[in-house]
Amino acid sequence: MARDKEQFSTEIVRKLDDEESTPNGGSFSFSVKVRPSLPDFLSSVNLKYVKLGYGYLISPGFCFLIGPLLAVIVGAQLGKLIAWEEFYTKYELSEAFSMLSLLGLILYIYIDITPRSTYLLDFSCYRPPNEFKISKKEFIELAKKSGNFNEAAIEFQQRVLKKSGIGDETYMPPVVFQPGCRITLREGREEAAMVMFAVINDLLATTKIAPKDIRILVVNCGVLNTTPSLSSMVINHFKLRRDIHSFNLGGMGCAAGIIAIDLAKDILNSYTGSYALVVSIEAVTFTWYKGNDFDMLLRNCFFRMGGSAMLLSNLRRDRWRSKYELKQLVRTHKGMDNRSFRSIQVKEDQEGRQGVFVSKDVIEVGGHALKANITTLGPLVLPVSEQFHFFTNLLFKKKKMKPYIPDYKLAFEHICIQAASKKVLDEIQNNLELTEEYMEASRKTLERFGNTSSSSVWYELAYLEANSRIKRGDRVWQIAFGSGFKCNSVVWKALGNVKRPNLSPWIGGESNN
Repeated sequence: MARDKEQFSTEIVRKLDDEESTPNGGSFSFSVKVRPSLPDFLSSVNLKYVKLGYGYLISPGFCFLIGPLLAVIVGAQLGKLIAWEEFYTKYELSEAFSMLSLLGLILYIYIDITPRSTYLLDFSCYRPPNEFKISKKEFIELAKKSGNFNEAAIEFQQRVLKKSGIGDETYMPPVVFQPGCRITLREGREEAAMVMFAVINDLLATTKIAPKDIRILVVNCGVLNTTPSLSSMVINHFKLRRDIHSFNLGGMGCAAGIIAIDLAKDILNSYTGSYALVVSIEAVTFTWYKGNDFDMLLRNCFFRMGGSAMLLSNLRRDRWRSKYELKQLVRTHKGMDNRSFRSIQVKEDQEGRQGVFVSKDVIEVGGHALKANITTLGPLVLPVSEQFHFFTNLLFKKKKMKPYIPDYKLAFEHICIQAASKKVLDEIQNNLELTEEYMEASRKTLERFGNTSSSSVWYELAYLEANSRIKRGDRVWQIAFGSGFKCNSVVWKALGNVKRPNLSPWIGGESNN
């Protein structure tokens, strides 16, 4: 199978001479490495993903196809009943009740088989205590004092931070920089508890929902998996109901937050009349790497403390007080490809120190996953005119002519791209031809909070709310990537003008603790 055309960027990489790599000094050599960049995924289209997108569109739409037919039947029968003179002369009273009962049954069945909407009542983002705040300069100074890294590793982290897009007000657990500190499961659980309990308390206080009313709980964390599970920790702390349906998603990376939303939506459809609590976190303490492998140091540089909690409902009466309605959710998994599967792994280095390995191919494989995901999403969200231009160009284009690129800006008013790194955001902006206004929330989140894993898209939505950007009817597209390799999208529609209160981490206020 012919591979898509790849764009390549050339990067100068400083490399320590293996024979003289000592802390006291050494000779450095410079080499040029050509690293794969994000593929130009809109210049070629795989029609199987287009077909999959229309399949998603048609499946729920079947329930609405019978709507006009039922309306005609109901209207005709009601018209006969309204004609009172004809009714008294041609119908017996028993026949009238039978007809009304039949119409009621048809209406009940139609309402029952029509897919219920999933509503987002509200969400909350965690803001760590101010004493956890750390600048890039302090990060390097503390890394040096910890004694865990050699000179080359320190210099590598300094270069990465300089180009990362991360600002000087992100948050890190101080324990990771303590000299001689051995990170254990206890520290990871303590950080997870701090984030989860604070952000859930904030959400429950805002929504006025009692813990006993929550029937579904989904918790996701990329690397930290404990026994009892993180979801059990939440149940124990908040004394949730005994018959709660709880799920703990682990090892699914930064894309797990949208997977958790998808799972909660499906469970809500089976247990209507209840609420679903979704919690997305990452334990920075437990994933901290204390070695010198450059590919495993990247996570140290980008990931920061953070978390979010979301409250979902599919009760029709909750529409009036909800912020958003879930419109589409598309998940793409490229795990069948070995390069994608191995691009992000938890592993040990040559000295047996555990960390998260990030392959140099991660941007390229992420680009292919994103291409498949947006190609599937396109038929669900793009205006008919854009789809028409796309198909006519695809069918009748001349050889060597670049295919028509759909304008995804016509489908969404706001886009929240996972704040992974400045390079990732730059590549996606160029390929999707997005304006700076569309990228603002992602860039500001990366600068202010760093990469908070699966919760970063919620910090971005909080930023839009805090700046009064969300208006009634606006469509918000959240995109997240994760190990495996996965790319997931969710689209929300604002049910009213949204303004985030002063509890927001973007507008002052104290920590959520």
